[in-house]
Amino acid sequence: MFEYIKNFTKKLIGSRLFVLSMVMIGLFAILVQRIFVLQIINGEEYMDNYTLRIQKERVTSGTRGSIYDRNGKLLAYNELSYSVTIEDNGIYESNRQKNKMLNQELNTVIHMIEDKGDAITNTFGIQKNENGVYDFNVSGQALKRFLADVYGHNKVDELKYNKRLGYNEGSATPEQVIEYLQQKFSIYVEGRDDKEKPEGEPDFYTEEEAYKIMILRYAISQNSYQRYVQTTVAQNVSDETVAVIKENSESLQGIDVVEDSIRKYVDSIYFSHIIGYTGKISQTEYDELSKENDSYTLNDVIGKSGIEQVMDQELQGTKGTEKFYADSVGRITEMIEQVDASSGMDIYLSLDADLQKAVYCMLEQELAGILYATIENIKEYDTSTGSASDIKIPIDDVYFALINNNIIDINHLSQEDAKEVERQVYGAFLSKQASVLSSLQQQFSSAAPMPYGELEEEQQMYMSYILSMLEKNEIFLSDKVDTEDEVYEGWKNDTVSLCEYLKRAISMDWIDITKFDTESRYSDSTEIYNALVNYITAELEKDREFSKRIYKYMINQEIISGTQICLLLFEQGVLQESEGDLTALQSGNLSAYNFMKDKIKNLQITPAQLALDPCTASCVMINPQTGELLACVTYPGYDTNRLANSVDSEYFASLQADLSIPQYNNATQQQTAPGSTFKPVTAAAALTEGAVSVSESIATKGEFTEINPSPKCWIYPGSTHGSINVSEAIRDSCNYFFYELGYRMSSASGVYNENKGISTIQKYAELFGLNEKTGIEIPENEPHIADEYPITSSIGQSNHNFTTTQIARYLTAVASSGKIYKLTLLDKETTSDGTLVKEFKPEIIREITEVAPVSWNAIQNGMRMVAENNKSFKDFPIAVAGKTGTAQQITTRANHALFIGYAPFDNPEIAIATRIAYGYTSANAAEVSSNILKYYFKLVDEGTLLNGQAEEIESTANGFTD
Repeated sequence: MFEYIKNFTKKLIGSRLFVLSMVMIGLFAILVQRIFVLQIINGEEYMDNYTLRIQKERVTSGTRGSIYDRNGKLLAYNELSYSVTIEDNGIYESNRQKNKMLNQELNTVIHMIEDKGDAITNTFGIQKNENGVYDFNVSGQALKRFLADVYGHNKVDELKYNKRLGYNEGSATPEQVIEYLQQKFSIYVEGRDDKEKPEGEPDFYTEEEAYKIMILRYAISQNSYQRYVQTTVAQNVSDETVAVIKENSESLQGIDVVEDSIRKYVDSIYFSHIIGYTGKISQTEYDELSKENDSYTLNDVIGKSGIEQVMDQELQGTKGTEKFYADSVGRITEMIEQVDASSGMDIYLSLDADLQKAVYCMLEQELAGILYATIENIKEYDTSTGSASDIKIPIDDVYFALINNNIIDINHLSQEDAKEVERQVYGAFLSKQASVLSSLQQQFSSAAPMPYGELEEEQQMYMSYILSMLEKNEIFLSDKVDTEDEVYEGWKNDTVSLCEYLKRAISMDWIDITKFDTESRYSDSTEIYNALVNYITAELEKDREFSKRIYKYMINQEIISGTQICLLLFEQGVLQESEGDLTALQSGNLSAYNFMKDKIKNLQITPAQLALDPCTASCVMINPQTGELLACVTYPGYDTNRLANSVDSEYFASLQADLSIPQYNNATQQQTAPGSTFKPVTAAAALTEGAVSVSESIATKGEFTEINPSPKCWIYPGSTHGSINVSEAIRDSCNYFFYELGYRMSSASGVYNENKGISTIQKYAELFGLNEKTGIEIPENEPHIADEYPITSSIGQSNHNFTTTQIARYLTAVASSGKIYKLTLLDKETTSDGTLVKEFKPEIIREITEVAPVSWNAIQNGMRMVAENNKSFKDFPIAVAGKTGTAQQITTRANHALFIGYAPFDNPEIAIATRIAYGYTSANAAEVSSNILKYYFKLVDEGTLLNGQAEEIESTANGFTD
């Protein structure tokens, strides 16, 4: 036996299988040993090393540069703040689990933030409007781009009919977009998704919670191509929010608090249109900006308007980068490489901040003075009688303006916390609304409804509103209407009722029934008509604008009183109690009329709040010697601090609804005819073309009978300006004289040729730069030189249309005897330590050499005589040259008031152009321009000029004098 084992062993050892087996066993032993070392002995160390080896890279933005005025006064700067951010760095077993956990976490964070009085960042394209209904806050191409992003398309033309969703993506409603995204992110809304929510999903969210979660999920999804890009949840949060987030950081995946900066604006209302504001970049802006600079990211904050937008790349600075290792929950464990971001450049404007602010305040005081002088204690004023210069503002219009421009919030009247007068007014409204709707129902159901022309004015207004509502909602397809149809003709001529017109529209397929009822099917037009009437009634009950129209007649019919309107201002916090006026109102010792006039006089109720004529104005001031822009003021302005960083959606909605249109730049965008301020151009043309000489006198007759109809001079009938030369004609602003010049320039060999006259006027208007924008960096509308009627064009009427900036630049050409500047709002660009990088100076793009010095003297002397004879400049300590202008646009509204001037006359250092849209007469524009020049030259104490009181306007000042 032993011998057998010995032989077997020798044989085994000597075989190749044994050697191979030993090798395998040895290798296995080494493997086991290595695994033991890796997992048991050094396991913890290697696990730590593994978690440290997640490498990330992050882009950091530089500090945005500041903006200053020409004197170094700070206008825009950055303030240190804290932001709550989230990184999509979680690890999930499935998309379903990710949705569940991420939605829960975001809901938790949102409540943490809001419980501490802060709000999440909302840059989503849909927000609730003033009626509490979801609505798009973008339009046009921006809306298409937003919808393309929502539905996952690279281009807007990829938007299509989606069979799964059952609608066209390009025309999706706000509700459809919200529902689509909430389903995409598995955000289930209580009361809506009862059947859709799978078992095991978290509890339902309220509509408000679901909306906010969706906003953040959408923002995160926009950065999904870069996993470790931070998405801002909330900006500029309080210390309390910072504390609660930090305390719960271990349980909040990817949530962090980071140091940030917010943009702040000094005296923002006065510079809102010039400086603009910043905000988070949109997809559309990113696509556009990335074409020129690939450093932009979807997390950037950029300039949205004004200089912030124009100089965005300079203000942005250079981005930095950070490469680091992070652990599995996104915490930085080791910095590998860091390149610091560099600060943006500082920008200095050409404007004088103190002058800009003072001009704004004086414009507001002048507007308030005009309103104060024209408001009367009457219920109505018929604008079809009398002239535009005589228009009065009934006090009832003032009361209604407070409702119409949302100064009084009619939505709050029905709230639980409504106060006594609010409840009284709302109760009266409900009664009136029921009466109005009942009356409309009777009309719509009547077998013989009254023709529109036979209805009372109130009923006509309601019927007109209903049709416009149907057109706005794309139910009544006005583009399909047959304008030769007899019922249409009857409607236009007020001989048929709206009921008949709508029935005709149904029979002719001018009504799109799918817009208001997609469920039912009707057998005949009568059923369709009844369904349409039911829709109209239901819409009117909740339509805020229709409710305003009811309030208008409630005021007119004294269902609610002026005193109640005034008391609402106190109850809603628009006014604060002072000097016993609240008690006096309540007791009847102070009339609503006198109360309201006093609040307007003291600017406690501003022209912008009322949005009545006049409520807008602009003023531009330029140094004629250098072309430097010293002031570019538009009234009203708005608070850019509430739009920068994260948008105050409620404030933004109020701006959009404001009837004074505060976001519109009246200095660079509002256009009107220049009126008589254009006459120096006509004089230069006529003198240069030889139509008149500086010494020739023309006998003026008042009525110019060479053309038909015959235009008249402003002084006629009753008087004429007699025999005058061109300088005296400018002094007197004699229309007849300039009609004659226009006629002469239109004549060739004794034959009147309109084309010749208009082309001559255009030629010289172009020489003065009125055919092109001024070069100013912010948006400016294209000017329009008249292309018809040379006779009326010669006095600045016809279809001339210029902005205040364009008129101001033309004025500098007159003051400087021919220099046309390319304007700029900028002065210089420097580094943060003050090192000059670039200077911006106005450049002379051409000089008007065609006009002879003797002609310049005649024009300038005429303008000097204007100021000498003008009440506002008659005893002015400094010699001023100027020209007034009153431009008529529509007879049912007041005329536009304009003034241009420069001083000192012999050596001009400032030129001013002022326009008050619907400001009645040039006397008002001249008066405020006089005050502005007094401020500029320091001729009167600042406190006297800027006293916060409406200017005193003489009742005779509103006459048409030029």
